[in-house]
Amino acid sequence: MGCSMVCSDRHKGNSIMSQNTDGDTHVFRALRVLSGVAAHLSAFSLTVYMIFVSQPGATLFSWHPFLMTLAFSFLMTEAILVFSPDSSLLRSFSRRARVQVHWVLQLLCVVCSLLGLGIIYSNKVLQGKPHFSTWHGLLGVLTVLWTLLQSVGGVTLLYPKLVQRWNLATRKLYHATAGLIGYLLGCGSLLLGMCSLWFGASVTGLSWYLCVLCPVLTGLVIMNQVSNAYLYRKRSQS
Repeated sequence: MGCSMVCSDRHKGNSIMSQNTDGDTHVFRALRVLSGVAAHLSAFSLTVYMIFVSQPGATLFSWHPFLMTLAFSFLMTEAILVFSPDSSLLRSFSRRARVQVHWVLQLLCVVCSLLGLGIIYSNKVLQGKPHFSTWHGLLGVLTVLWTLLQSVGGVTLLYPKLVQRWNLATRKLYHATAGLIGYLLGCGSLLLGMCSLWFGASVTGLSWYLCVLCPVLTGLVIMNQVSNAYLYRKRSQS
């Protein structure tokens, strides 16, 4: 009888733990969905707001902040979130279709970033100002080059026979890790740009803090997504 009571208590304990685990899972998934929605809204809102602030076309320089925000706040964010199991806008699409969308968005990101870099370089030439003389400029050019190389490296995932040295799983891990680094570099470049004299004079008060919050929020969401999808899973398999 004593054994039966002990077994019954253990069974109840296991049931309670299972219910708690399921509840935690639902809570964490809800939080991931909400954070993903917040990332979508932040990326889109910051890009739209930058149109209002920079007024592209007003001057040659005005295209630079707009194109860089479009590239690293919107296009790259959506290119990564397209693979999110919780907040992707294309969850009902096939994996192949999402990969194609990822490539289109990432290609547009590279084009916009190269245009933005070329425009600020030309603008400084016209004004006789030195190039890459600030942390924003240095990190910005590093981000653009990293993004370009990362996209070139991603070609090996589309055409696995180009590189036989590593298996496909290892290359996906390297691509995801390098992509995360590139995205965080982009967030850092945006944040440094918001500390520039031009942005500080154009955006003040609460609006400035909300703008700063956008790349911080999306950076945390993307970091969590990539870590859960690749890095933590790889560690658990080793």
